Amino acid sequence: MSTSTKSASPPGVQDPPAPASPRKPSARVSWRRALRRDWQLYSLAVLPLLFFLVFRYLPMLGNLIAFRRFEPGGSMFGEQWVGLRYVEMFLSDPTFWQVFRNTLWLGGLTLVFCYPVPIVLALLLNEVRRRALKRFVQSVSYLPHFLSIVIVAGITLQVLATDGPVNHVLGRLGHEEIRFIQEPEWFRTIYVGSEIWQTAGWGTILYLAALTTIDEDLYEAARIDGAGRWRQTWHVTLPGIRPTMITLLILNVGTFMAVGFEKVLLLYNPLTYQTSDVISTYVYRTGVESNSFSYAAAIGLFEAVIGLVLITTANQLSRRTVGTSLW
Repeated sequence: MSTSTKSASPPGVQDPPAPASPRKPSARVSWRRALRRDWQLYSLAVLPLLFFLVFRYLPMLGNLIAFRRFEPGGSMFGEQWVGLRYVEMFLSDPTFWQVFRNTLWLGGLTLVFCYPVPIVLALLLNEVRRRALKRFVQSVSYLPHFLSIVIVAGITLQVLATDGPVNHVLGRLGHEEIRFIQEPEWFRTIYVGSEIWQTAGWGTILYLAALTTIDEDLYEAARIDGAGRWRQTWHVTLPGIRPTMITLLILNVGTFMAVGFEKVLLLYNPLTYQTSDVISTYVYRTGVESNSFSYAAAIGLFEAVIGLVLITTANQLSRRTVGTSLW
């Protein structure tokens, strides 16, 4: 005989109504309540949002002139619709394809050499036990980051000038002077070398911060298993900083085509256009110096589309292979 846990009401007496379930506040009400409660914190986001709106999103409207004929002094968005005329022009221009190849070369060399250097430097600094030496190396390696690109380019030009210290040393060794700044085959080496010198120290900050989050018990367990320093680095340290490495790699791939415009502009000259002229400098000369704004806008839009495809592809590959991605 089964018994019921629910007590029945006496005959003629109605059951009391069930209490109404509390209504969940709508998202709009919750957002307004959070805004009223923490309006001081939300106000801190006003200036960054205005910055991105004014300097990042509104300028996107200028991409319309890539499909319209623009004349200085006329309409802001061009005078006449021309479709893909300017796209066809730069795709059939041999000068553009030379510039495109130079961009790929410089972007690829920068990614291959500048990306791993901060990782190696952070791993080496992590092994230094003397605090004074570690701080000295960090300060010396960080310093170039705080110099403006103009100063970095000026130092590079002075050091590698025909009467600069490098050629003086070569002369003392019995070697003929080398015109580093005037010879096209030296430009890529000069650019990548100056980029490593300027960015390597600053890039180690993120990796050193990531190294501090690794549990020391993992190193202790590795030592108990007989792992040396190299195996600890390979099996504990590198997996511990892998999310940071993947994130920075995706960001670097996204800016693959955006080779440093300012540094290239300051270091190159007409004698080195063969290897130094990149898309950004070509757009500058075409748009600002030659007043071909619509043609330059079409090239810039093409570069931006390639960058978007690269960063999206890198993010998807990272998510499927290692499970780490930006979004």
